[in-house]
Amino acid sequence: MIRRLRRRNLLVAGAAAAGLAAAFALAGCAAAPGPVGTWGSSAEGKPQLVLEANGSLNGTDGCNRLTGSWSEKGGTITFGQVASTRMACVGVDTWLIDLATARVDGSTMHVHNAAGKEIGTLGR
Repeated sequence: MIRRLRRRNLLVAGAAAAGLAAAFALAGCAAAPGPVGTWGSSAEGKPQLVLEANGSLNGTDGCNRLTGSWSEKGGTITFGQVASTRMACVGVDTWLIDLATARVDGSTMHVHNAAGKEIGTLGR
C-alpha cells in the first residue's frame, strides 16, 4: 500500500512539474515581441529596419544600407551608432538615415530625428 501511494505521489508530482514547465514555455511564447522584428517594406526604394533581440539593427533607407544598434527604455527606442553607405539615390526619399529615436504605437513605428520631430513611420 505504501509503495502504491509513493508511486502515485511521484506520478502526480511529475505531471505537475511537466504542466508547470509547459505553462512557462507558453508564457514565454505569448509575450509581446516589442520592437524586435522587421519594420517597413522590402520593396525596392522603400525604407526598412530589422531590429534584432541582441540590440543590433540593419536595414535600408530605400537606397543606402544601414547597420547599427538600438535600445529601448520606457517605450522609447533609441538608435545608437548607425552607419550607412552614402550613395546618391535619384527619386528616393532617404529620410530614415536621420533616425534618432522611435516609439511604437500598435503596428506602426514613429521615427524621430535628433530634434524630436517625427520624420516618418514604418509599418510592421
